Amino acid sequence: MAEDKSEGLVKIRRALISVSDKTGIVDFARELKRFGVEIISTGGTAKALREHGIEVRDVSDVTGFPEMMDGRIKTLHPKIHGALLALRDNPDHVAAMKQHAIEPIDMVVINLYPFEQTVLNGATLDQAIEQIDIGGPAMIRSAAKNFCDVAVVVSVEHYAAVTEEMKRSDGAISAGTRQKLARHAFNLTAMYDMRISSHLTSSLLDIGESRSHGIGMGGGGGGVSFSKVFAQRAAAQMKSLVEQGLLMLHKRNDLRYGENPHQQAALYDVGWDGGVANAALLNGKEMSFNNYVDADAAWQLVSDFESNACAIIKHTNPAGAALGATGEEAYRRALACDPISAFGGIVAFNREVDEAGARAVVEIFSEVIIAPDYDDSALEVLRTKKNLRVLLAGDAKAAEGLEYKQISGGMLVQSRDSQQMKREELKVVSKRAPTEYEIDDLIFAWTVCKHTKSNAIVYAHDKQTVGVGAGQMSRVDSVKIGAMRAQLPIKGSVLASDAFFPFRDGIDEAAKHGIVAVIQPGGSVRDEEIVAAANEHGLAMMLTGVRHFKH
Repeated sequence: MAEDKSEGLVKIRRALISVSDKTGIVDFARELKRFGVEIISTGGTAKALREHGIEVRDVSDVTGFPEMMDGRIKTLHPKIHGALLALRDNPDHVAAMKQHAIEPIDMVVINLYPFEQTVLNGATLDQAIEQIDIGGPAMIRSAAKNFCDVAVVVSVEHYAAVTEEMKRSDGAISAGTRQKLARHAFNLTAMYDMRISSHLTSSLLDIGESRSHGIGMGGGGGGVSFSKVFAQRAAAQMKSLVEQGLLMLHKRNDLRYGENPHQQAALYDVGWDGGVANAALLNGKEMSFNNYVDADAAWQLVSDFESNACAIIKHTNPAGAALGATGEEAYRRALACDPISAFGGIVAFNREVDEAGARAVVEIFSEVIIAPDYDDSALEVLRTKKNLRVLLAGDAKAAEGLEYKQISGGMLVQSRDSQQMKREELKVVSKRAPTEYEIDDLIFAWTVCKHTKSNAIVYAHDKQTVGVGAGQMSRVDSVKIGAMRAQLPIKGSVLASDAFFPFRDGIDEAAKHGIVAVIQPGGSVRDEEIVAAANEHGLAMMLTGVRHFKH
């Protein structure tokens, strides 16, 4: 069959094959041979094809140069790129090909060195650099640029469709298919370069780790100035955000709808392992947009604890959170904080769920449970609830990297709030110092507060939330709402505030309910007044010097 450009068909006479992932390549090459296609190939691919009886011409025979420098130089040659880039209906291009004995190549079949997988496997920087493909992307881009004459196949998933079209068209590929293949090709090289850029940025930039520990206030209540502390810590956390950023998204699947039924939605991942986006659904209906948002909030909260923890999330805020000797104990203690709001919530554990924990969870209706793993008996129990979505998320570890928030006309980018408070970083500013037991509760409450929408107030006792006030426009209102919603006794509990108290009214209100200690960042112009209020009520107060706004 002759080429029929009027119908957009191009006969495939010569193909270059060079693949790292050799899945399916032998069968695909055999199909090409059935159409009389001459195959050109490189080192390992050529060897694999020959071992299966497929005749192959070495690239070195085409270029006149051997592969060299440990395979770094193979296909970077005019007889390869000229064969791909030449426009077949351009007389000058045709004449140049004839003058330099360049034979046209009609198809390239390429997949790239596994850079991403190498990095995920814990490779050193030198090992990762050796997995940066040079010749592959160059050939892909040459072929894709000239899709009017060349077909570029960059995925194992495309082999069958290309073969079927060639069968229908006597060995030819249509213009429409070549355009689609080119689009896939450019997407591949863009994502490949983005991953390399991202890894090298994090590996090569000199990231300062200096931290400021000075609070500047004695136990008796001298003046407090946090402006320098905040500025120094913010500078240390900037992590040299690059001038230009790429965020490449891979569509995983469509969702039924977004936050509301009239909104369209889909799940994308960013090409990295782990996280809620990559969690396996072991049971239940497909996840909704809101399920993913709430599950991520729950997962990030429990991932901030080293001890056995459980969190129950409703609309991204904790209805309850607690530590426990077992998963069941942690769950029941979290549930006790607000069992009414917990109905229809998302439950997260940071340890494997056993049968006892699973039986506790299914006592009420929950939308989602997420955990690092489940034993067989736990899964059997959870699967008795056909609508309960069961997510397997792998190791519970705090998210790293950057956060992106879209605004109209742009994107906000920031480093994640990965700060975890240590005892030695806290500063006592009240006359009464907290007990060791109270410090444990203060750190627990502070950690939960970090994952609660601002203005955030968390009451806690014995590493269990007692009351939560979230998302209010006034901090004193959050204090009141947290106490109002408490189902457990507040007396004897501690209080965490995600930001400073602008007035003493929040402290006065909390003291009415019998709290014993407060943890907050400090930094208000009225800090001395706030500390004085704590002293008047006999409260212990500790300052963190760190704010945890969550919008």
